[in-house]
Amino acid sequence: MTLPASGKHLLAIETTCDETAAAVIRDDLQVLSSVVASQEELHRRFAGVVPEIAARAHVERLLPVIDEALRRAALQPAQIDLIAVARTPGLAGSLLVGVAAAKALAVALDRPLVALNHLHAHIYACRLAATKEIFPCLGLIVSGGHTSLYHCHSPTNFESVGGTIDDAAGEAFDKVATLLGLPYPGGPSISQAAEHGDPRAYRFPRGLTSQKQHRLNFSFSGLKTAVRYEIWGPGQPVAGPPPLTQQQVHDIAASFQHAVVESLVDKTLLALSQTGLSRLCVGGGVAANRLLRQRLQEEAARLTVELHIAPPALCTDNAVMGAIAWEMFAAGQLADLELDVLPGLVRE
Repeated sequence: MTLPASGKHLLAIETTCDETAAAVIRDDLQVLSSVVASQEELHRRFAGVVPEIAARAHVERLLPVIDEALRRAALQPAQIDLIAVARTPGLAGSLLVGVAAAKALAVALDRPLVALNHLHAHIYACRLAATKEIFPCLGLIVSGGHTSLYHCHSPTNFESVGGTIDDAAGEAFDKVATLLGLPYPGGPSISQAAEHGDPRAYRFPRGLTSQKQHRLNFSFSGLKTAVRYEIWGPGQPVAGPPPLTQQQVHDIAASFQHAVVESLVDKTLLALSQTGLSRLCVGGGVAANRLLRQRLQEEAARLTVELHIAPPALCTDNAVMGAIAWEMFAAGQLADLELDVLPGLVRE
């Protein structure tokens, strides 16, 4: 299948976790529409994403979201030239909904299909915001499910150089917010509480700082445990509201956030040094954190590193970043109807 010589339109679908999203993007990277249906209210009572609830919500919402994306772009389905869907990494049930819908559309419309890596797309969000070439670069993805470093040789060639060996930074934010009695999602709650706290009130550990075999990897489980022990004490059950004053909550939030950001920045600077790259691109939900953005800007200025951080609207899960499909199509990286999901993180 070949695309028309002009007027090319991409329909991108995103259902990796708990956001149901679709977007229409032209081959010149102009975004014609973007629709995101959040599931935040569905998962708030559980202080985290429940996979079965997420998958069922995608089933209910995906077709209306696609329909609305087409309506806002003033297009009919037959005017779509290329279909893309995130197939890895993510929640199995959520991914299946998106992939099944994309394959059905590809068959019905007789259009080519591109399978996306959700993490690579997060970095491509920086390309969209920059409106210029950003590759090669070091890519840092910091989200609820992933904390990863990539040597991005090109838009279609990502080499993993590091990542979390346990919890992702965003997951740690959610869990610590719960320990502190702060609302879900934890990222914004911790950040707001930290504004009124002392980031040096508590000295929390930084994982994998001295183990050479893990130099570019992250670990946040020990940090999360240290916060739990600070609040409840070792061996004590977690029950009821935390036995803390409001100022203690603020100080722990600030100290925890400081530890996470310091770990992220230190490892990223080490990766820049080891790869010799002078351009850094950052995406993912936690990339919206103000302290992280500030510290990366400071270090980039100090080292004369070109820095691109996805705008907040493109940090959280969305389908606009699926525009990377145009690069993959140009490289001949198409999927067939045997396409299946890959829930786990594939180190590419």
